[in-house]
Amino acid sequence: MDTRQPYDKKLYDKVSVWLEAHRQQMIEDIMRLVRIPSVSEPKQDKEAPFGEGCRACLEEMLAIGREHGFHTENYGNRMGSIGEADKDWEHMIGFWNHLDVVPVGNQWTYPPFDPVVREPFLIGRGSQDNKGPAVGILYVMEALRELGIPLKHQLCLFVGCDEERGMEDLEYYTAHYPTPKLSMIADCGFPVCYGEKGIVEGNFHSEGQLSEQVLEFAGGNASNMIPDEAFVVLAYSEELEQALVEKGVFAESGSGTVTAGHSGDTIRIQARGESRHSAFPDGSMNAIHELADFLAGLDVLPQADRALFGRLSYLSQEYYGEHTRIAYSDEASGRTTCAATVLGMAEGRVTLHFNIRYAISTDQEKMLAGLERTAEENSMRWELIRNSAPNYFPREHPAVDLLTDLYNEITGSNKECFVMGGGTYARKLPHAFAYGLGGMEETQEDKRIRSELFLPGHGGAHEPDEGLNLRLLMEGMKIYAMAVVALNECEL
Repeated sequence: MDTRQPYDKKLYDKVSVWLEAHRQQMIEDIMRLVRIPSVSEPKQDKEAPFGEGCRACLEEMLAIGREHGFHTENYGNRMGSIGEADKDWEHMIGFWNHLDVVPVGNQWTYPPFDPVVREPFLIGRGSQDNKGPAVGILYVMEALRELGIPLKHQLCLFVGCDEERGMEDLEYYTAHYPTPKLSMIADCGFPVCYGEKGIVEGNFHSEGQLSEQVLEFAGGNASNMIPDEAFVVLAYSEELEQALVEKGVFAESGSGTVTAGHSGDTIRIQARGESRHSAFPDGSMNAIHELADFLAGLDVLPQADRALFGRLSYLSQEYYGEHTRIAYSDEASGRTTCAATVLGMAEGRVTLHFNIRYAISTDQEKMLAGLERTAEENSMRWELIRNSAPNYFPREHPAVDLLTDLYNEITGSNKECFVMGGGTYARKLPHAFAYGLGGMEETQEDKRIRSELFLPGHGGAHEPDEGLNLRLLMEGMKIYAMAVVALNECEL
């Protein structure tokens, strides 16, 4: 029997009318943020600890907050808040969003920081992840205030500048300032995400060196992105050129997965892939693997080089830890993912970076030991960069079922709360979970327009031509408004 309680449809309609009336203003505010290239670049500068772009974007977001009649605070140019001047931390719901974005990457059709609207999509880096939702939450707070809807809890929006890179912004904040009684993060899929896998980042360093024939060797540009390009620059020889001609990679169209070009005394070989978020790698194609696999089969190269390329190909071939000795899954969080995302070379030695999202019940000591054994077996050295422990919000907390049921009631869905591989601010906050705004179904018309606007592998978060579905943003904001009201009946 369906025990869900109907939501207040009249209130929902009232909020909807207000939000739709402010839709164009919301779009313009989002575009103000998207125009600022806010890739986190840590610097020894207290005025811009994550780079000028992030500082400028934070200042712009706080300015938008003041324009909408809220009090704002800047916490060391790392995070900011938009809410009331007198904060009641014990009776506060905090909303957390980030303003930093992943690097642009390659293969964009649209300008990444000159946003355009092609209804129902707003296209530009950060539009979906996470600037659009940040502005949307601000409008939810304003709608509830302007409509005079009684709330039991104080509301405050927090925005940060280093979520994509390592969350040092939030580590700074929690070390110096109080946190709300309950925190919600609008940076995943609906309904409630009550748990997040652990995240390990680390490198495999080759013990041996590549030959002097290999001049450059690189791929990828962010830990949490499946790389869509990788390349090698080799010293020219007639034998190498002939071998590449025989493999047909000097294609003028450049449409193949691997292509080559001759310039002076060098030959550049480039592999293309399809990018995805490293936590959700299915459907991607790893350019590092494509390049390493091609080079391993290039007989004209020295045998020692080909052997190392072969090991790199093997390690980057799959996404679930089978080749790195860490394959594991549990019922709550599913399979561990393990993706090779960045490739580099210095003084002939190769570094292959891995982004790993491990299941909540993983034996971490055993996992790290497996990585060390894998490195040793492949004549490499394992370097652990960071290990962010899994997050788990109590499944039995009444807010989990309350907000899950609310989402299903409004949308007519039958989804369940879940654990995911992505990492949000929830893992660094006490008493926090993620809730939306993704996961809502696009209409057939949305899908038709998407297919016309975006190439395959484009349009998603962390992908080229990142696009925000404005219609779904509006629907998500209406759900968020109703969620805040529903939490009146819930002890935080």
